[in-house]
Amino acid sequence: MPDRDAAVARLIEAPQLQALIDGLKDRGYAVLGPRRRGDAIGIDTLDRIEDLPRGCRTTQAPGRYRLEESPDAGTFEFTPGADSFKRWLHPPQQTEFRFRREGSGFVPIESAPAPRPRHAFLGIRACEIAAIAVLDRVFLEGRYRDPGYSRRREGVFLVAVNCVSAGGSCFCTSTGTGPRVERGFDLALTELRDPAHRFLVEIGSDRGAELAAQLPGGPAPADALAAAAALVARCADAMPRRFDPARVARRLRETPEHPRWAAIAERCLACANCTIVCPTCFCTTTVDRTDLAGTTATRERHWDSCFTLGFSHLHGGSVRTSTASRYRQWMTHKLSAWLEQFGTLGCVGCGRCVTWCPAGIDLAALAAAVDAEPDRGSGRNSHAP
Repeated sequence: MPDRDAAVARLIEAPQLQALIDGLKDRGYAVLGPRRRGDAIGIDTLDRIEDLPRGCRTTQAPGRYRLEESPDAGTFEFTPGADSFKRWLHPPQQTEFRFRREGSGFVPIESAPAPRPRHAFLGIRACEIAAIAVLDRVFLEGRYRDPGYSRRREGVFLVAVNCVSAGGSCFCTSTGTGPRVERGFDLALTELRDPAHRFLVEIGSDRGAELAAQLPGGPAPADALAAAAALVARCADAMPRRFDPARVARRLRETPEHPRWAAIAERCLACANCTIVCPTCFCTTTVDRTDLAGTTATRERHWDSCFTLGFSHLHGGSVRTSTASRYRQWMTHKLSAWLEQFGTLGCVGCGRCVTWCPAGIDLAALAAAVDAEPDRGSGRNSHAP
């Protein structure tokens, strides 16, 4: 993928965004992007620019999400909702294989090869592209590749959007994943509102360059590039939560018996909302099914969560029997152990776990509190959860 080159950026008028959608559809992509669903913004198929939630803003805080109509708001001025693009790469439910009984044994039921999907993710933010990079590392690197994920991932075209306003739950500047999209995209948009409603289109790949060359408009002038950079910088400065990820990772690793875990457990419902909305969580469980006659059997893979009691069940019982131990596992894995396991944080700062926690537990505020704590050495004490 070529380096980002501002010299080849283009500037299009807002209505000309339709040409981008049409160009993707002409190339065989099903275009997916943000779309209003009642009182929230989800992800759905897009055919026209009118499908995008222009004129909407969102208010987000721990345990709170509100969609507000604002006629003066832009097309992408909202903060993404509970949906993430992960579900099109790592679906909540997948059939692994099916068998049919024949005599005293079983034989596989061969299905017709599934068509290789071609999806264009329009409006994907920097944090979600960082999340896809995490999933790529898990499912595509190493000794074993996940064939289903690989097949879905190969057909994805990424049209990113640089954030120009920070949400109430965002903290991507602390995780180093936004608000500007730095890599891993085909095209990146920055919405400009002054002096006119336009989009700066930056190119991140050869196929992105090929599509951009067919868009209306022309090369982006220097003042448009400067305006886009200023908007993203202002968004970064407005980020409501900040912490040092390296220091937090070390302190979490050194304080496995800190009293904070018991305090969190008093509020945590272990409902798994945080892992369901998280764009990087990838844990699954296996479900085997047979029909009533016992003639066919199916093995399925379903999303699971480390917050469920049965997730760590081994012979003799569950390893993590308390809510405190399960929250500790989740948070320390996201913000500490992943660095050793995958070379990156397991958190991309999107804030979904904060917004969609019914108890209003704020992961970022907790991380900031850990960051502010004095060093404790091993941190071991008698307050084990």
